[in-house]
Amino acid sequence: MRWSVFDSPIGELSVAVDDDGLCRLRFGAIELGPDRARDEVLMAAEEQLKAYFAGELTEFDLPLSARGGSQFERAVWEQLKQIPYGEMHTYGDVAKAVGDPGAARAVGVACNRNPIAVIVPCHRVVGAGGKMVGFGGGIPLKRHLLELEARITLETKWL
Repeated sequence: MRWSVFDSPIGELSVAVDDDGLCRLRFGAIELGPDRARDEVLMAAEEQLKAYFAGELTEFDLPLSARGGSQFERAVWEQLKQIPYGEMHTYGDVAKAVGDPGAARAVGVACNRNPIAVIVPCHRVVGAGGKMVGFGGGIPLKRHLLELEARITLETKWL
């Protein structure tokens, strides 16, 4: 894997690519060696994430390479990509969508194991009744991302 670290409005982000595409996004910086190679996909990820945080991008266009995960987790990650920008679905909604209506807690575990947060939008999944629960970056960050998307959606649709 090849890594890059960059500043964002939510702090440093570390992104990684393999030969197939973007495979990791972590909150915070990781230690990089002195010979950092620049990679087209890494640069595109950085540009697109910066545009997302600036409210200029609502849909990522990056090759993804999610590694690992069970068959169920991969199904959840695929379903997360279907949640439109600015919308929220519950863990139960996602469980139903992947064909296992009783698996809301397992959806939460799969979201927690999502290797490409933000780009595969696990932050758009909330508890029953819209309750803010669970997010690898913390609830304040989840709220920040949802508020950003809600504001941009409001501005582009209604203003």
